[in-house]
Amino acid sequence: MPIRILFAALAALAGCGGPQTPAFPPLPEAARACQSAGLGPGDVVEVRVYEEKDLTGLYRLGPDGGFTFPLVGPVAAAGQTPNALAATLTERLKDGYLRDPQVSVFVKESNSKKVFVLGEVARPGTFTYDDQMTIVQAVTLAGGLKTLAAANRLRLTRVVDGQEQQYEVPFEDISSGRAPNVSLRPCDIVFVPESWL
Repeated sequence: MPIRILFAALAALAGCGGPQTPAFPPLPEAARACQSAGLGPGDVVEVRVYEEKDLTGLYRLGPDGGFTFPLVGPVAAAGQTPNALAATLTERLKDGYLRDPQVSVFVKESNSKKVFVLGEVARPGTFTYDDQMTIVQAVTLAGGLKTLAAANRLRLTRVVDGQEQQYEVPFEDISSGRAPNVSLRPCDIVFVPESWL
């Protein structure tokens, strides 16, 4: 009986058929939140109200995605675009405060937009997205590749038209100048698989 079990186990292992493509890890919850359009916690916006200097200023969105604006009080800004937020503030200011407010909103710091670096890197985690950020910069922020990293099989997951798309990135070729660097977008996920060798 024990020999039968051993043979069954060996047969099962033999049936694995060599190296398998590692499964991509589940999408982090933070990445799902990041994919929502608009402003988010930590972002800094400049609100300008025409001919109302006391209402013009910089505002940082709190952990709940809101901030307090003079006269109108708490404002829920999370998920809104700058134009939508300007429209919200316009309506709130019209409600008993200003006759014809002209409000503009500009993003000064986009701290809610992140990139995610997972897998065989020294410090996997979430990093604040910077304009013109590249995959080399993201991996560097994550402490670089580990020894067993499959350097030419990095996988980039990106949301395109509402659908997740995956791309294989030849990181080693990029690092050595044999391939062009890859620009990242907010909410991109870089996964570094382990080498099969």
